[in-house]
Amino acid sequence: MNIPSKLAEPALPSAKEVALAEKSRKILLALMREKKEPIFRIVKGGKEGESILFPSGALKLLVVILSQMANGNAVTLMPIHAELTTQEAADLLNVSRPFLITLLNDGKIPFRKVGTRRRVLARDILDYKSKIDKQRLKTLEKLAEQDQDLGLGY
Repeated sequence: MNIPSKLAEPALPSAKEVALAEKSRKILLALMREKKEPIFRIVKGGKEGESILFPSGALKLLVVILSQMANGNAVTLMPIHAELTTQEAADLLNVSRPFLITLLNDGKIPFRKVGTRRRVLARDILDYKSKIDKQRLKTLEKLAEQDQDLGLGY
């Protein structure tokens, strides 16, 4: 099922949407804690409508989306198998495109060429990001440990 492109475009939430997202996030989290698979009812025109049972993964994703909106962030969804341009991949990693090209050429992230253009799978970018984030966390833990050993008080 294709999503109309207008619906898929990210847009910053209004102040009203930010408040509603925070309220909805709290309610949804409470429902998820008390029931394994909460059932939602659609109410239209004051009449009770049909019930909807969401997959648990969709509910978790909805909580993430509402959390980001509550923080005033725009949100966009991307299929894990999507092919990205080098600029899109660089934006996802929050690095420059030339730096990403270096990572690709050094074999740190797999890619394929379409003509003269490089294409990178979103899954590969997210795997690399996860790996590098873990390495950064280990480095920070080592630095904090050294700080404690030396009593620097940072």
